[in-house]
Order: sequence, then structure tokens, then C-alpha cells
Amino acid sequence: MASQARKGSISLPDRPSNSDSWITNISRSSVVSYTKKAASESSQIFGKLLKSTGKAAWITGTTFLVIVVPLIIEMDREQQLNDLELQQASILGTPPK
Repeated sequence: MASQARKGSISLPDRPSNSDSWITNISRSSVVSYTKKAASESSQIFGKLLKSTGKAAWITGTTFLVIVVPLIIEMDREQQLNDLELQQASILGTPPK
């Protein structure tokens, strides 16, 4: 039952409609459907994890900028002031504290 071929072309035989190819049989197997379901659920979980990790990183970063950076700046300023006082005391000849 070959299809009518045009001049110069090759025709393939028609497949019977009730027989499935081996790829179709494999793609319909329970192992493949289970694997697809597991992959889908894994990707959803990974997406949620990535989103929550991003939120945690945002909270950590902004907290660091608001609280820790000014503290570091103030500690540096205090250290510079102590160094300046120590330098002035050594120049004036008074004993350091």
C-alpha cells in the first residue's frame, strides 16, 4: 500500500494505524511518565527554593547595609580619633593614657 510518488521522489510505505512505533511505546511507559512527573515537581521545588533564597539574600544584604556598615564606619572614625589623640599627646610630651 504505497502512496503515489511524484516523479523522481521516493515513497515510503504507509504504516498501519493500529501499530505504534517503539518510540511511542517508550514514551507512554509508566517509567517515562513517572520521570516526567518527578522532573516537573523537582523544577517547581527548585524554583520556590531559588525564590526564597533570593528573598533571604535581599534581607541579609539590606540589613548589612543599614546596620553593619554604619557601625564599621563609626568604629573606624573612633580609631582615627584615638590615633590622633595619641599622636598629639606624644608631640606635646604628655604621657599617654
